[in-house]
Amino acid sequence: MKMTAKFASGLMILMLAFGAAHAADEELVGGNGGLHSLRGQTEIKDTFPGESWKKYPKDGQPIDSDYVYQPPLIPHTIRNYEVSLNANKCLSCHSWKYANEMGATKISVTHYRSPRQGQVLSDVSPSRYFCLQCHVPQADATPLVDNTFKRVDALDEK
Repeated sequence: MKMTAKFASGLMILMLAFGAAHAADEELVGGNGGLHSLRGQTEIKDTFPGESWKKYPKDGQPIDSDYVYQPPLIPHTIRNYEVSLNANKCLSCHSWKYANEMGATKISVTHYRSPRQGQVLSDVSPSRYFCLQCHVPQADATPLVDNTFKRVDALDEK
């Protein structure tokens, strides 16, 4: 019993000593605590600051498509919109029930069709419920990379 107590005490002292020595090696005050990351040893505060918020139109007209079967772009901000398992803020304006009243674009009838069975459903298909999988807001921002995309000729107005 005495041997076990001595062994446990010795082990605890050794662990405390190792921990104190290890903590002294690292700069903790105002630093990154010795954290090694993809930015190397660069301090987080020294890296490139985040950009300012993008400017989205308040409420706009529908944005023209650039290619066939393009999901429509969202012509307004969606900040603080809840789209979760329990709620979908988009449907409060764009569902068939409220679209005319709100002056919003109705969601497509294809969103009421089950993709596997092809059945027409009475409510939005679960596979189409999360709008932001396909539809995105369009911000007035400078492109991050060069863009050589050309609109489909068939969509150009003549």
